[in-house]
Amino acid sequence: MKKYDVYGIGNAIVDIVTEVDHDFFDKNSVEKGVMTLVDEKRQMDLMKAIDMKKSRMSGGGSAGNTVVAVNQFGGRSFYSCLVAHDDLGKFFLEDLKRNGVDTLLTHESSPPGHTGRCLVMTTPDAHRTMNTFLGVNSFLSPEHLNESAILDSSYVYLEGYLVASPKGLEAIKEAKRIAEKNKIGVALTFSDPSMVKYFSDQMHQIVGASVDLLFCNDEEAMIYTGTATVDDARVGLKNLAKHFVITLGANGALIFDGDTFIEIEPYSVRAVDTNGAGDMFAGAFLYGITHKHSYAEAGKLASLASSRVVSQFGPRLTPGQAAKVMQDLMA
Repeated sequence: MKKYDVYGIGNAIVDIVTEVDHDFFDKNSVEKGVMTLVDEKRQMDLMKAIDMKKSRMSGGGSAGNTVVAVNQFGGRSFYSCLVAHDDLGKFFLEDLKRNGVDTLLTHESSPPGHTGRCLVMTTPDAHRTMNTFLGVNSFLSPEHLNESAILDSSYVYLEGYLVASPKGLEAIKEAKRIAEKNKIGVALTFSDPSMVKYFSDQMHQIVGASVDLLFCNDEEAMIYTGTATVDDARVGLKNLAKHFVITLGANGALIFDGDTFIEIEPYSVRAVDTNGAGDMFAGAFLYGITHKHSYAEAGKLASLASSRVVSQFGPRLTPGQAAKVMQDLMA
């Protein structure tokens, strides 16, 4: 039996979540609804234009959110990432420890510099727009992988955001190589439409001939396959992934289990913040399939869990909320 259900590799990001109105984007030349990489000065300028008294800080990062979710539902996970020897780095590592996620990183051994942070701007329509300063995440490389932890995992989970960094790209390529060589499942998340659109060549390098499990939303699926409808995109994805999940926002999700398509019904909620919804879906789904649940059962759990995330501010549930999801699912 493997020690870990999921070995994740991704950016270590501290989220700074705040609310803005729609006019803010035009006034400050921000592209709405996607993740944009920015330098430190640009991010600080945006923060000066926002009432930061109403902001909230939390551990984040796409794959980081996912491995935390795996643990909250009762699984075990390991996370390879990189933080700096600063207050935000200490905050991030304490957050991983509090959620039971294993890592080899320590605050004392972390390099100088700045820990990555993401300014998450939410609007009244519940959409999230992210401007991310990567900081030391740009230096995440194959040397930060833990091969023994990979070999003791059921799945390796690769964060698509890493394709934006040359060293990060090499790191996830190496993680995939180790996993495939040792017959360990490889799961990939496209992470954001901007990654698929602007780093398509790099993403092709990761997908390669195939991945075992792909997570994406409808927009990402259509961009990557060059199609105009989800129906066409799902046909194209069958040639790229053995199994895949296409999240459809308020319309639920579509899962391909290797043989058939499974439609996952949405849970009706009033969405206030969609930040972290896809990360939660992936975490709950990975927990499900590594604990003897069918793809349909895992999809139902993931749909309910992500509906709870979007009905509140922040990308994660508390352990108590995760337990309530499991309880409600069995009711």
